[in-house]
This record gives sequence, structure tokens and C-alpha cells, in this order.
Amino acid sequence: MIYQWVLGGIVSFLLGFLLLDGSRGKRVKSGAGEDLMEKMKDECFKSSGNGECRLGFGVGTDVIVVGAGVAGSALAHTLAKDGRIVHLIERDLSQPDRIVGELLQPGGYLKLIELGLEDCMNEIDAQRVLGYALYKDGKSARLSYPLEQFHADVAGRSFHNGRFVQRMREKAASLPNVKMEQGTVTSLIEEKGTIKGVQYRTKAGEELRAYAPLTIVDVPSCFVGLVLENCQLPHANHGHVVLADPSPILFYPISSSEIRCLVDIPGQKVPSIASGEMAHYLKTVVAPQIPTELHSAFISAIDKGNVKTMPNRSMPASPYPTPGALLMGDAFNMRHPLTGGGMTVALSDIVVLRDLLKPLHNLNDAAALCKYLEAFYTLRKPVASTINTLAGALYKVFCASPDQARKEMREACFDYLSLGGNFSNGPVALLSGLNPRPLSLVLHFFAVAVYGVGRLLLPFPSLQRMWIGARLVWGAAGIIFPIIKAEGVRQMFFPVTVPAYYRSPPIH
Repeated sequence: MIYQWVLGGIVSFLLGFLLLDGSRGKRVKSGAGEDLMEKMKDECFKSSGNGECRLGFGVGTDVIVVGAGVAGSALAHTLAKDGRIVHLIERDLSQPDRIVGELLQPGGYLKLIELGLEDCMNEIDAQRVLGYALYKDGKSARLSYPLEQFHADVAGRSFHNGRFVQRMREKAASLPNVKMEQGTVTSLIEEKGTIKGVQYRTKAGEELRAYAPLTIVDVPSCFVGLVLENCQLPHANHGHVVLADPSPILFYPISSSEIRCLVDIPGQKVPSIASGEMAHYLKTVVAPQIPTELHSAFISAIDKGNVKTMPNRSMPASPYPTPGALLMGDAFNMRHPLTGGGMTVALSDIVVLRDLLKPLHNLNDAAALCKYLEAFYTLRKPVASTINTLAGALYKVFCASPDQARKEMREACFDYLSLGGNFSNGPVALLSGLNPRPLSLVLHFFAVAVYGVGRLLLPFPSLQRMWIGARLVWGAAGIIFPIIKAEGVRQMFFPVTVPAYYRSPPIH
């Protein structure tokens, strides 16, 4: 309708304020890292018969990384390239079989290039992803990533998580100063409030200890997932999001012949797979709402019993600086997997940490290092908090609700993104990690709310519609502001006002 385009013009004027939000990300100057040690021995040795495990270097290990997932493997490779001696301990080195961590946004792919790990996408049948297709009540809209200013190779990637993780592990283990070992970390070794290393159990059941000035812990997180075979997505090379009732359904390719389907089931109680409740739920509630092109393959996947469930939760980053230790990955910060932003945040964190550690020639002063690494929690905030907030807010908007104001917000979001141009490019740039600016996120979110109010009031307002519009705006504020508060308003929007932003490397 004409009034929608008039309203769109008004909203675009509001978005003009985005031009005031300049990029303020601080880049830490990179110094030369230590030269690689001449040689690394392959085995550990026990000293004094006390079960302590130390790598065969005269000065010992620089960093212990617990967990060889995407973040842990990438971090080990990155630190080792800078001359650090890294001990990487993973509970199970066999190929993981997970239903999340399979979609890397373009912003994450750029970080992968920056870390020199883009070749890990080779030989795993990874699929290029160029945007999203939204489905709601029989309508659809295609949203493309704004990639015009980037190299032709830059796009999202989707893949089998396990294949990607194994490639990352191989890449890390190829460096001579990375010791990768299968073992279960049972505890952190603490002395006078400082983490000195870890105690772990080897694959053979032997209890060992490993020591290093810095220990970094990366623990993987975890929808209902199944794999669809012998079918094609309606829009090739696009993720597909169905705004279903009660919550979104996500489809994306993970190989040239397989499509991952993730079904969000809200609430604590998940239908039982063993009793057949899950199959009944998927066939009767979910199947009628998915695109017809995927329906037969969806039913076939259910009949094969190829259904997995993994718990999902969100956890804002709450820094707890501890001398000698640093949390990363899902052990530190999780967000809803709807937007596929987890790996983008993790790889961005690794870039920040790499740049912070580069000027340091040794990591042995635990107190000074802990104080210096407080900058990590501040420097990561604008990118991480934008992706975290978007994931949480979009999930709440996309979920069905009996409340009329929430229904209008959901409809407004779909129609707003369907307008194209800046109305879709801005939000998609946020989602993809290409432009993770917090102010841009807030402005677009409330632009959707204003658009929704306009849809209600035009062409003929009424008291009832005005009341729903007021509740729509109030509801939008109730969605996004609590998430922002949990992330930290000051760190997210005004990081330069946080003293830790200006931490200098320790002198010694």
C-alpha cells in the first residue's frame, strides 16, 4: 500500500541518525611475538614422580587451552603462530556430532581469514550462504547479505560442525609448538588465588597435572535437529527461517546433499523421543508450517528416527578476572542460536585476545597479566553484545504470542525486512557480523516498532489501535532493554569510558 511506503520514508529518515554512529572500535597495536622455539618434544615427562606434566621446553608451556572445539582450536593455532607454547587438552578427539555450530556468518568468515584459518573450509563440503529467506503465513521475503564491498569469496558458510572442528584441530596440531592431547580436565590448580594449571585424566586413565602461566577454558554449548536429504531449499545458498507457531524453524545446507533443520521448542519440557511424542509433535505441529518443497524430506527424516535434541540457553558475559585463567567461548558467553552468531563472537574474541597478547614476551606475572587482560572484556563488548542482543531480541519477536501487540510487532518485523534497501540491509549487516554496531541495532529495532505503530494508525487511527500501538512500543522496550542491561550499557555503548579500555601491556 502507498501508506506503507510513506511510512517507510519516515523510518528511513530515522535511520539517517545511524550516520552519527562512527566506528569507535579501538585496535590494539600489534607487537612482534616471540620467535618460535627451535624444537618441541612430542611427549610429556613426569618430574619428581608427582604426576606433573610439562612439555619438553626449557621454559615450559605458555598457555593451556582446555577444549579443542572451534574456539579452542583456533586460539591454540593463533597463539602458537605468535610463538607461544600451547598445550591443548580435549575430552574427546573423535569427530563431534553436534546439531549447532554449523553456520558461520560472513563477519565470522572475515575473522577466519584474519586468523589465517580460511583453508579449514576446504574439503568439508562447506556451502556458501548468501542471505536468508523468511516465511510467514504463506508469504516469503529474501534478504541478501550486503557483500558488494567485499571480495567475491566472502560469504557465510554452512557445514557439518564435526568436519570443521576436525580441520581446525588438524591445523592447530600441525604447528610444532602445539601439544594436543586427549584428556578430561577434572579441576583447576589454584595456589593463593592464582590459577597455575589444570589436573586432568588421560585417555589411559592416568592422572596428570599441567602447568602454565595462563589457562584458557573453552567449553562447548549446545534445538531439536534433524537432517533432510534429497531435497533442495526454495532459495539456493540461503538460510530459511519460518516464523512458525509457537517458535521459529530454521533450515540451512550443511553439505551438497544435506539440509539441517532446527526446530525451537520453548519451555523446559521437551517431548520424549523414545515414547514417540517428539515424532508426533514434529508431524502434527511443525510439518504443516514448513515450505511445501521440504515437507516430504522432513517427514522422511522423522520416520528414519534421525532426531536429536540439545539444550539451549543464553548467558551474558559476566567477567570474573582470575589470575592465571581466562574463560572463552560458550564457557563464558552464550546467545540463542537462531542467528548463528556464536562462532563469529568466538573468532572475534580470539582476534582481540591475540592482539592483546602479542606485545608480551612472557606471561609469568599472573597479577599484572590479569589486570591487563581486563581490557579483553571491554574491547570485545561492542561486537559480542550487538550479536548477543540481536539474537535474543529476534528470538522473542519471532516467537508466536496470543498478545495482540506482540502479534503486531512480529508482523511489523516481517514487513519491515520485506521493504528491502536499507530496511533489510541494515539488520542483515548486523546479523551477519559485517556491521556489529550497538546503536545501529537499537535504532533498527525501534524503527520496526515505529513502523508497526504506523501500520496500525494508517490510514484511519482508532482508540483501540492507538492503545495497541502504545503497548507495541512498550513491549519492544521490554524485549531489548533487559538484554542490553544484562550485557552492560556502559561497556556496550560507551566502552571508551571504561578504564580497562586503556590498559597498557605489563612492563616486565
